[in-house]
Amino acid sequence: MAGDFEVAFSELKRVFAGYLSRLAVKKDTATEYSLNTRVPSPFPQHKGHPMWFASVRKGKAYVSFHLMPLYMNPPLLRAVSPRLKKRMQGKTCFNLKAAPEPELLEDLRQLVEAAMNDWTAKKYV
Repeated sequence: MAGDFEVAFSELKRVFAGYLSRLAVKKDTATEYSLNTRVPSPFPQHKGHPMWFASVRKGKAYVSFHLMPLYMNPPLLRAVSPRLKKRMQGKTCFNLKAAPEPELLEDLRQLVEAAMNDWTAKKYV
């Protein structure tokens, strides 16, 4: 199981590879990979700090993929594929117990692209 988690964690991190020029790596450890925006948040509660965009976390029972724009955009949430919905926990998290199949990775890539487009249009990134 540990080997599956390593592969899943690594593959899920790669989903964000094309966005590193627009996002800042906040944490990159063996168990967590977290990305923030590079620009200050427009929301007063963030006090001018960047916003959390996404993360991949390796836990004891699964590897989780969090995508914060889903929480802030109901139409984006409705675009989640049936494959991803099976792994959804809450509004922004997808849990995997093994390396994701190529179709699932493609669904995640498309969802991240839509999220990035949404936040770019809103000038959050």
